[in-house]
Amino acid sequence: MAGKSGDGFHHDFYTAERWNNWINQVKDSDFKLEESDETEGKAGAIFVNMEDDIILACLKIIAKYEKEQIPQESALEYLGQIRDIALAEIDPISEDADLMIDSLQTSLMGGFAACEAYVAGDYDEKDDIGDLVKVALEAESSDDIEIAIGTIAEIGALVISGKELSEKVMEEVPYGLVAEWLDGIDSIHAAMQGSDSYKDDEEDDGK
Repeated sequence: MAGKSGDGFHHDFYTAERWNNWINQVKDSDFKLEESDETEGKAGAIFVNMEDDIILACLKIIAKYEKEQIPQESALEYLGQIRDIALAEIDPISEDADLMIDSLQTSLMGGFAACEAYVAGDYDEKDDIGDLVKVALEAESSDDIEIAIGTIAEIGALVISGKELSEKVMEEVPYGLVAEWLDGIDSIHAAMQGSDSYKDDEEDDGK
């Protein structure tokens, strides 16, 4: 899925092979939701690592865009390539694993929307994240999913630009689509708070 884009260069920010390697690890883990906390925590870490791997690849694209090493159009194209890989339908593995992958993909929807909104400049730095979360929740309760995910995208773009997604705001969000999408934004925030080596890393071959 990776390859030449509008910038005329070859980039492998993320590959289908890389994603499939993660899926194979999930299959090998024989993940069960009802196992002991210790066992579930170890197997469940696969899903956290899968998400982190995707988010870091997206942040590498954004870092290159910010350095003007790739143009806006190419950055959006690369993000779209990763989104298509990660959100593609996956053959059933097991009931428990399928539930986790579905949750992971929903969370990643928020992350991808955020990254695309940031690169496209579809956000207003004056907006308050807490207020936007309320807008997203109201839209979700009205079944206006388009407005809900659009608002989540703006929240995520603000987080990428440096604003904080507070734990207090996260704790007050009831379980639902908005909560799962915000998990993706929280993953972006956590990745940005960790090592910033992704800003200088060259993309690898996905193996």
